[in-house]
Amino acid sequence: MTVITATPTPSNPEGVIGRHLWSHPSPESTQLHAFKAHIANKYGRTFGPETCKDTSLWRWSVDSIPEFWAEVWDFCGIRASVEFETVVDPNAPMFPRPQWFQGAKLNFAENLLFPKNVTVNENAVAVIAATEERRERVTWRQLREKTRRYAAALNGKVAAGDRVVGFVGNHVEALVAMLAATSLGAIWSGVSPDNGSTAVLDRWEQLEPTVMVADNAVFYNGRAHSSMGKLAEVVRGLQTLKHLVVLNKFPEVPVDLDQLELAQGKAYLEDEFLASAEDTEKPLDFAQLDADWPVYILFSSGTTGKPKCICHGAIGTLIQHKKEHMLQCDMRPGEVFFQYTTVTWMMWHWLVSGLASGLTVVLYDGSPFRPLVDGSGDLAMAKLIEEFRVTHFGTSAKYLSILEQNNAQPRTKLPLKSLKAIYSTAAVLAPSTFEYVYTAFGAINLGSITGGTDIISLFGAPNPLVPVYSGYIQCLGLGMSVESWDPSGNPTDGAQAGDLVCTRVFPCQPVRFWGANGTDAYKRSYFSTFPYIWHHGDFCKISPKHGGLLMLGRSDGLLKPSGVRFGSAEIYNLLLRFFPTHISDALCVGRRRPTDTDETVVLFLLMAEGHTLDDELRNHVKKVIARELSGRHVPAFVDACPEIPVTTNGKKVEVAVKQILSGWNVEISASVANKEVLEWFRRWGEEH
Repeated sequence: MTVITATPTPSNPEGVIGRHLWSHPSPESTQLHAFKAHIANKYGRTFGPETCKDTSLWRWSVDSIPEFWAEVWDFCGIRASVEFETVVDPNAPMFPRPQWFQGAKLNFAENLLFPKNVTVNENAVAVIAATEERRERVTWRQLREKTRRYAAALNGKVAAGDRVVGFVGNHVEALVAMLAATSLGAIWSGVSPDNGSTAVLDRWEQLEPTVMVADNAVFYNGRAHSSMGKLAEVVRGLQTLKHLVVLNKFPEVPVDLDQLELAQGKAYLEDEFLASAEDTEKPLDFAQLDADWPVYILFSSGTTGKPKCICHGAIGTLIQHKKEHMLQCDMRPGEVFFQYTTVTWMMWHWLVSGLASGLTVVLYDGSPFRPLVDGSGDLAMAKLIEEFRVTHFGTSAKYLSILEQNNAQPRTKLPLKSLKAIYSTAAVLAPSTFEYVYTAFGAINLGSITGGTDIISLFGAPNPLVPVYSGYIQCLGLGMSVESWDPSGNPTDGAQAGDLVCTRVFPCQPVRFWGANGTDAYKRSYFSTFPYIWHHGDFCKISPKHGGLLMLGRSDGLLKPSGVRFGSAEIYNLLLRFFPTHISDALCVGRRRPTDTDETVVLFLLMAEGHTLDDELRNHVKKVIARELSGRHVPAFVDACPEIPVTTNGKKVEVAVKQILSGWNVEISASVANKEVLEWFRRWGEEH
């Protein structure tokens, strides 16, 4: 017989959304406070607290778009050889995308290597690179020199606008290759070598790259895993590739360049590539390009088709990241920023932009649970935070949830006195996990954040001038005119959930989608639901009391039984809160087959080790959902599953499962990391 403890976790005895957890002890000392005072003085504005929507700095920022972004340019510091003539037409439609900072000439890499409005000592540490076993510290002077050498070798091999791709881990050479490529006006696209060759080719065949930098292996959980077989398959599939640079990061893994047959061109080891420069002493030079010149190509998850190629521009990426780091996160020169990520994820780009604000960035390549010293793997990242004196730590909601379920308490083992903030993204952070973080890590700014690959930045952001409430993202990002809309296109009130939209232009809109049909794909992706209004695909509520953002899951995974619209996150939060020891994870989707008259809610549970799903637990789950939400939220089916399907970035694959259960014949792409489990869901759908 199952013993069920359907009670909230100890860290959250009441399990409420909206409990006040933290306020900045000295808000007047923050950079955002200084910026707000500057705006008030210059424009003769009287601002109320940031929780007062109509008199907030946020309201002014979205009502005065050209003025706001011009002030961010000056206050945060954008290095340009030619200043802009106009910021943007604030009344322009969002599609086609309007031009930003017309007339300006600048270079993205130059802004990271020589940050403006920031004083950095060239002998200070710019980058800390770490693996499960190794450490490397790189000064600003060394980083600039490494980039100079790479750029000299790339010079003549790429032209502005060419694509340079990296099949690389999160290390210094990856960063240097990106900086060198963008210094010349080339466009960078990175994919981690833990991806399969099909997933890589689905992305890069569309880009037709000229140069690739690649690792010979991946090091994870204590050993090196060769990438050479996958690399050979990728190289064979990229007919436009002319130069391949293989990084012999792990000498125990043999590198045979003869097996890497390029259709045209040459494969090099790194030293040979650097020596191939026409002028090995060529000074570091930066191509001065239009502000919207493309610098990055990222990819949609592409779970049921080829990933879309999302191309981001220099100024949109740079000015948005500097605004977020300096103003929204109050990061300062010399502080240490550690985001656990791979080069594939948008958060890598957010991390390395920290250089433009004078931060020391930590590049970690390895397992987040690999014990670096004797002890629990749950403390692996906390030990790095302590070792490197990290001030701002970014991770995923799933990682924090695992720590919560294991009741890890790093603050009882480590001082963690340097830590000022933790940022959580990639999924909705449950209210109980908010409370857990304050128990486990202390009085830091817990910034649940949301945005994503589509905008390479944030819609919902941290803010040192407003409190943290459990379950809520602190605020809407400055300059981001975000609202919650019902299906008719009307703003919802605080009690109603709706679709997250952005109603006015913003600089980090993609400059284009790469490819022949990119324009049509761009329009379909964001502007088909509400014409000329950015529809992000998230389901949310905006608090009328304090302006916080409550995320409820993806709109395309929205559940609508009997006309009631709710997000899967509402179910996940309850399971984590009431069944933390029994249920490890869950997947909640709606099913509506052609013969069904209404949508049915189906809940799959991944049981924790040592626990099974029986009728007693199944009924308890349903009772808790009925009591805490409503009878209409109760799933028609609650069943155990062997695994939760996720993308290579760790996001749950709700939409593909929903389509499979609804009888759609969908082809699943290699973007699903464990797509073999989808066959189990297909069989389940046929049997039920």
